[in-house]
Amino acid sequence: MPKASPQRSCLACREAKDKGSLLRFVLAPDRTLVPDLQQKLPGRGVYTCMKASCLRQAALKKQFGRGFKEEVPAVDAELLLGQVGAKLEERIASYLCLANKAGKIVSGADQVAEKLKKGGVGMLVIASDISKESGEKFRGLARLKGVRCMTLFTKERLGELMGKELRSALAVTESGFVASIDLEMEKYRNFFEEERE
Repeated sequence: MPKASPQRSCLACREAKDKGSLLRFVLAPDRTLVPDLQQKLPGRGVYTCMKASCLRQAALKKQFGRGFKEEVPAVDAELLLGQVGAKLEERIASYLCLANKAGKIVSGADQVAEKLKKGGVGMLVIASDISKESGEKFRGLARLKGVRCMTLFTKERLGELMGKELRSALAVTESGFVASIDLEMEKYRNFFEEERE
């Protein structure tokens, strides 16, 4: 019989869930609260659901002190939300960089459109500041080919990740990277409670 995964309760909604599906926090030596996305930092951990609303509620109701059973300095909910959002984005960015190094990314508007038409694309990444017309063109091609889309990062940031100039779209070719990026993107969407594209 498979071993049941450990359960933890969310500080805000009190719902018990698999530990791996929750967001873990630890206290740094200076007593500041640190998000531990990979659940590897040492020390006692407390948890919230992977949702901005639960994190905000835990901070506003001062639940972190109760969870750690000690005084925790005042927690700025919006600052903490920003830290978690930035860490989630960095995880996605690191997978995109790895995929690029492995030769599994096509970038540049014309090249991406061509690759979508030919097939073999596992995921399309569209810049958040792309023009409406260009965005619709890429999304239409992706829908036609049954390719998942995600909108994240500016053209400048996508370019930086590829070591190039501005990039309005990236095509991640079919590979193991697609599942990893999709999993991280799902965590990001769940956290900000966004609708899936």
